Amino acid sequence: MAIDSSKRRLVAGAGALMLASAGAIGWAKPKERVIRVVAKKFVFVPSEIRVKKGETVLLQFSAPEVPMGVNFADLRTRADVFPGKVAELRITPQEAGTFTFLCDVFCGTGHEDMSGTLIVSA
Repeated sequence: MAIDSSKRRLVAGAGALMLASAGAIGWAKPKERVIRVVAKKFVFVPSEIRVKKGETVLLQFSAPEVPMGVNFADLRTRADVFPGKVAELRITPQEAGTFTFLCDVFCGTGHEDMSGTLIVSA
């Protein structure tokens, strides 16, 4: 039984489309979680952030009052946070544990106690 060339192209095109669709579904990146954090005098809200090991999260920091800084020393990342703007940090913790983050820009008399905790579960 002979198949003409137009049917052959149609079958080949349909097969290629199915493979491309399956690949796009199988390799789609999971949507990252966005966590909003407010840096106010003299506290981060929330002060505790929970993520899973290997999970990519986008931390969005805002500071309504004065310039602040956020420093995740153990993750070797930091950002300046200015009033009216959002500072973004994308992190993917590779080990489980509890990590402290600090304000590293002097923001007033309570600055020394301004910290938060990142809890990374296995």
